[in-house]
Amino acid sequence: MAKVAFIGLGVMGYPMAGHLVKQGHQVTVYNRTTAKAERWTQDYQGEFALTPALAAKDKDIVFTCVGNDDDLRQVILGDNGVIHGINQGAVLVDHTTASADVAREVAALLAGQNVEFLDAPVSGGQAGAENGVLTVMMGGKESVFNQVKPVIESYSRCAELLGDVGAGQLTKMVNQICIAGVVQGLAEGLHFAKSAGLDGLKVVEVISKGAAQSWQMENRYQTMWQGEYDFGFAIDWMRKDLGIALEEGRRNGSHLPVTALVDQFYSEVQSMKGNRWDTSSLLARLEKNR
Repeated sequence: MAKVAFIGLGVMGYPMAGHLVKQGHQVTVYNRTTAKAERWTQDYQGEFALTPALAAKDKDIVFTCVGNDDDLRQVILGDNGVIHGINQGAVLVDHTTASADVAREVAALLAGQNVEFLDAPVSGGQAGAENGVLTVMMGGKESVFNQVKPVIESYSRCAELLGDVGAGQLTKMVNQICIAGVVQGLAEGLHFAKSAGLDGLKVVEVISKGAAQSWQMENRYQTMWQGEYDFGFAIDWMRKDLGIALEEGRRNGSHLPVTALVDQFYSEVQSMKGNRWDTSSLLARLEKNR
């Protein structure tokens, strides 16, 4: 079993760190809000540290799962960051959804201390984290991937290496691009069903058995039909992710017209005070304009 640190106890990190304990790993956590770290130690057998550097000390693997590029730089490279406590020969696995650029930047700085790095954003949402069935998209060295994969399997059902450092983040961008288009299509379909006087629940029961089926349809159509939007990934975070993807697309010459349009639709939902609604709330925008 491994000695690990887990930095960041948000809606994803909290249960992910818990699964590591359940699989027998020795876990030390850090969170900006110390009270949350203390609560985690009450829910699981583990310890908490007052700084990322202290959490990382003498660990085999350090996991990070924070909000964005700046948060990642702070917990790794800041005055009390991981880089000041992590041992040579250790591995840092970053589960933050961030830019490929920051992944490469952090990897290069850690390499100077003989620390390996994998960018490893996840998909599956809060439910996936709680149930230990996340998908993990990883970039880095194959030898390092093989070393940490058994530990990551504590909270994942699929963990794959996609290429060098940065490939995990680029794959997560593809994931979010695909989700944006699918959710907008589902929102428009349900909106059309309502406008046509159809029973949307029965409609989806039928079409979900055919080519229109998707994870979003199976998991969100009932709450969307009822106008309930507190069941998943928040719009604020989705817009952050889409912004990263659109910026990367401008750089590599990709044409992402649907992604850009859906991003603007999400901005309209934010103006409806839906910042914390889940991504299926695109339907609320259509209903508002009905």
